[in-house]
Amino acid sequence: MCKDVYARLREFLDKMPAGFPETPTGVEIKILKKLFTPEQAELVMKLKNKPEPVSDIAKRIGMDNGELAAVLEKMALKGLIFRVRNGGRPLYQAFQFLVGIYEFQVNRMDVEFCRLFEEYLPYLMMAVPTLISGQLRVIPVEAALNRNSSIAPYNRVRRMIKGEKLIGVTECICRQGQRLMGNECQKPKEVCMMFGDFARFYIDNKDARQITEEEVEEILERAEENGLVLNISNSRRPEFLCCCCSCCCPTLRGIKPLPNPTDLITTYYHAKIDPELCSGCLECFSVCPMDAVTKESDVFEILEERCIGCGLCASRCVMAAIAMVERKDKEKDAPPETMVHAIQQMAINRGLA
Repeated sequence: MCKDVYARLREFLDKMPAGFPETPTGVEIKILKKLFTPEQAELVMKLKNKPEPVSDIAKRIGMDNGELAAVLEKMALKGLIFRVRNGGRPLYQAFQFLVGIYEFQVNRMDVEFCRLFEEYLPYLMMAVPTLISGQLRVIPVEAALNRNSSIAPYNRVRRMIKGEKLIGVTECICRQGQRLMGNECQKPKEVCMMFGDFARFYIDNKDARQITEEEVEEILERAEENGLVLNISNSRRPEFLCCCCSCCCPTLRGIKPLPNPTDLITTYYHAKIDPELCSGCLECFSVCPMDAVTKESDVFEILEERCIGCGLCASRCVMAAIAMVERKDKEKDAPPETMVHAIQQMAINRGLA
């Protein structure tokens, strides 16, 4: 009976925009069994993919209002469903696995869960090509933009977060997971930020602490100093901002071995080296997370098919020989207004809407 419940839950989650594909090994079922009790699995499948008040859910499924409220809140606290607040009233919804349920497990993971996720990730990324590009966008670090005033506001992180009323920060779940598996990373840990409803969810769950815009500034400076890539939600209004390293981040780890990383992630820029200004100091070579810097006939160049537009090379170049250039295929493009719109587009792309 339990196996049937989890098989149905797997199918339910696979109909979410980010998907949850079946595998030959059944590792996805092991993940679900670790996260959900059979009763929780049954209840999740009765929720909608949009926030609802408890009273509406209780009426639809024929359950006592008070009893349901307690169960849903317990599930939200475990990161199994998502909770938003409307005037203080909690609204609950089913949520996708990635980005979603997996990230909500920060501070709750153990070694077994981390290893199951590592085993499952390649299947997930292969089955849903837009899993990363539809939800995340690499934006250049601020120091790389100082000489380019034409960069759109939605690609300038400090402009994006200005005026955000609620901001939270938590430990990077990727570095946390790698540490649990014995792969300690020396990069800063508490650098993953969230805004608005996402921040409220994490803060209410005691998985994040509230911070100010000034503290965000400090985190961004620390991230840039440590060569971290800024991965922000693929929307004009920020929902979350990850500061990623290529040794722990599943996205960067997954695309780095491939010949064309830039095709698998959303980015609006690539770096370009002016050979007349380049001194050959190798700073760009050492900091590039995608090995996109190459040397041909004593001249350093950027491989556009490998450059993800993070700007770390430009930020380190003391000769100002590197500039961020807008990708021609993105000149008339812009990210969706919110993550809701981005996820809706993913659903359309997968034929789910």
